[in-house]
Amino acid sequence: MKRVNLILNHPLYAFNLESNITMEKGWRYCKHDIIHLMDVARIAYILNLENGYGFPKEQVYAAALLHDITKWKQISEGIPHHESAIEPATKILKDCGFSSREIKTITTAILNHRKGPKDKKDKFSQIIFKADKLSRTCYFCNYEEKTCNWDKKKKSTKLEV
Repeated sequence: MKRVNLILNHPLYAFNLESNITMEKGWRYCKHDIIHLMDVARIAYILNLENGYGFPKEQVYAAALLHDITKWKQISEGIPHHESAIEPATKILKDCGFSSREIKTITTAILNHRKGPKDKKDKFSQIIFKADKLSRTCYFCNYEEKTCNWDKKKKSTKLEV
């Protein structure tokens, strides 16, 4: 997991993650911090193993750790974070030694993590999409459902296995 550790220590990654934390300070709802990103990584890797897809662990973790890194831009500038994450993610991945092919796979999954992949054959995007949704524990949330801006269809209202 050498390249994943390089991501975690990359200055651009640290800047974006800190920006997310700053923008979400005092936020009552789901956050886009390292806890969420690691939850998505672990769930995605479990889905990968359970389905026998065989995607490399570093690739799964890289996609999960990068998928929400520019959520702060969506909050502050209205730029959809699945789109704004592509440029910094590409730079970080290049700097950390990922190949062009790996970068394409990872950035495609980042683009698809909000609505899911249009191409049903894109299993990599599917596991990142599903892990992102499964990582949310809406069934334990104490906040009023009507004030949460998450679409009811996206909410994890029961534990899935």
